[in-house]
Order: sequence, then C-alpha cells, then structure tokens
Amino acid sequence: LAGGIPPCISEGNIEKSISSEAMLTDFSCEFNMFEGAEVLHFNVGLKNISNTPQRFRVQIFLDNGKAVGGLIPRTTKGGLVKPGQTASFEYPVNGMTGLPNHIILIVSTMAP
Repeated sequence: LAGGIPPCISEGNIEKSISSEAMLTDFSCEFNMFEGAEVLHFNVGLKNISNTPQRFRVQIFLDNGKAVGGLIPRTTKGGLVKPGQTASFEYPVNGMTGLPNHIILIVSTMAP
C-alpha cells in the first residue's frame, strides 16, 4: 500500500507489461473530483532503472473498454527521467465511478 492508498484490484487481476528500463513504484487508485464528478484516478509511479534518461508511455486498459494513459514526463521541457529518478502521474478515468474487474497496464519507453 503506497502512501496508504489501497490497490485498485487484486494483483491477480492486473496484467502488466513493464519496460526493462522501468520499475513500477506505485500503481494505486482513488476516487477524486474530475470535471465535476467523482471518478476513478490511477496513480502511476515509475523509476528509471536504466543508464540513460528515459521518457515512458503509460497505457491502462480497463475491462469495460475504457482506456487512459500518457507520457511521463508529460513534456520534455524539463528533461527526461534521469537514471535512478522516479516520476509519477495521476490519470483520471472520465465517467468511471466504480472499480474495474480487470486491468492491463503497459509501460514502454519512447525514443527521445
């Protein structure tokens, strides 16, 4: 339990494909306000375990057909995630007011 936030669903219902350059440091969820409604938010934390700066693509697919994701870091203005550094982002799922039964989490690297 990262920071006291419960995991989204049991570990056995999460399929993970994590790039060899990344280590998942947080994958949890909570309900927060987004665009006027309380919806599910995924917290994703990644540590760069490679020897070179990285940019990661996060994709989260839910069993109801919804999907969210993005890039960590969002922009490259401040640089990439340096070796040994951790970066995180919170992804809201618009219209999702309950927990999914199954999740596919994919983390890949992007060419700089």
